[in-house]
Amino acid sequence: METRCKFWLPKKNRNCSNACLKGSSFCGNHTQRSDEKWVQCPVDPSHCVLEQNLEAHVRKCPLVKQVKSLAEQRYYQKGINGGDWAGEVRQTIVSSETKRTAVYNMSVAQFSDLLRRIEAVYASICGDIGESYKVPEACGLWIKGEVDRNVPFQEKHVVQQASILGNLEELGVLEKFNESAEVDVGESNDENVPAVVEFGAGRGYLTQMLADCYGVKKVFLVERKAYKLKAERSLRQKESLIVERLKIDIEDLNLDAVESLWRKPYLAVGKHLCGPATDLTIKCTLRDKSNPVLSVNKNHCKRLHGLAIATCCHHLCQWVHYANKKYFLNLGFTEDHFNAITWFTSWAVDADHGSNVVDAMDSRMTFQPSKEMNGRGTTVDDVVRSMSVTDRAILGFKCKEIIDMGRLLWLKEHTMESRLVKYVPSNISPENHLLVARGSKHSL
Repeated sequence: METRCKFWLPKKNRNCSNACLKGSSFCGNHTQRSDEKWVQCPVDPSHCVLEQNLEAHVRKCPLVKQVKSLAEQRYYQKGINGGDWAGEVRQTIVSSETKRTAVYNMSVAQFSDLLRRIEAVYASICGDIGESYKVPEACGLWIKGEVDRNVPFQEKHVVQQASILGNLEELGVLEKFNESAEVDVGESNDENVPAVVEFGAGRGYLTQMLADCYGVKKVFLVERKAYKLKAERSLRQKESLIVERLKIDIEDLNLDAVESLWRKPYLAVGKHLCGPATDLTIKCTLRDKSNPVLSVNKNHCKRLHGLAIATCCHHLCQWVHYANKKYFLNLGFTEDHFNAITWFTSWAVDADHGSNVVDAMDSRMTFQPSKEMNGRGTTVDDVVRSMSVTDRAILGFKCKEIIDMGRLLWLKEHTMESRLVKYVPSNISPENHLLVARGSKHSL
């Protein structure tokens, strides 16, 4: 009889049920490691190997083939959307712990002065971010839950997806392209139907709604991770739809080199693009002409028809990736200030989003940094402890809007008719800011 692993699982109050390795009382997951040195795999840092086996392992690591295959793709260009190109030295990624340490190493006077400056900037530039909750008629099938049984249905996600598409529709860049599902993809009018590129696509169910409700003909799903239960299960059943998944980090994607997108108008969409993924996406779609590494045949250029990005996880934002550094610098902020502001945004989502926080948000965030903050303690830690959870959350939301406003202005500078709106109520999702834009005639 096959023996079972003897490793005790306290949370499950039983032994592990996996089979033992030959000659061992434990399974492969729970066999004690050798005392020899373990090192990170240079191909995939998510796992470790014995140093003495490293050379052999690198040749057969499961990711080797994947990395090699990606490097052979024309659209792969390492770091093309990360950082600037005017001779900038590549900076390292700043961890959240490093940001936190820098904030707590400030003097109380420096900390309180930064908070007052944040309040002043917020009051001067973030006053016109309006609500734009949309439930388009075209999405009725999804709103009623009448979707393919293979498609996971969660009301809060459907409301968010519908409002993203509704805002695009209101801007005039999205419409129902066919009333009948039986349309041949080779028809001549397909050239006027925008393709859809979903960034940070995950399983791809925002694209699924677009395909079901608006009749798009060609979609590209950009996602670096592997997922189970992807939308392709049902998307590929639509004879009129072409689906292409690009398994690549947005930072490394040269969209101009995707041949099947050449000369094609397209919409760029993304639901909850975490931290720097938003900046990488808008730089990927609106290529900066100052980038000397690009040589694009103008006859091949794709045309950005519209864009909708729901931002989130601003605490992960990085100075090296941020699209509008000039905006921050012109406000009198430095790179260190940017790191502090991005870290403050974590306060917006680490609290219970009960009525106090929601009411404060809806009343235009009434928190005012006190001029007497120096009297609250001798260290920044003392001052932070003296702030209420609601006050910290309000500060976090203000910092989020300041970051997003820089992105909005960057889009406008690149000839996009752009808006920053709250696309769902806070009780649906506290991450409720949407950048939505339409390409001008010049950009098309």
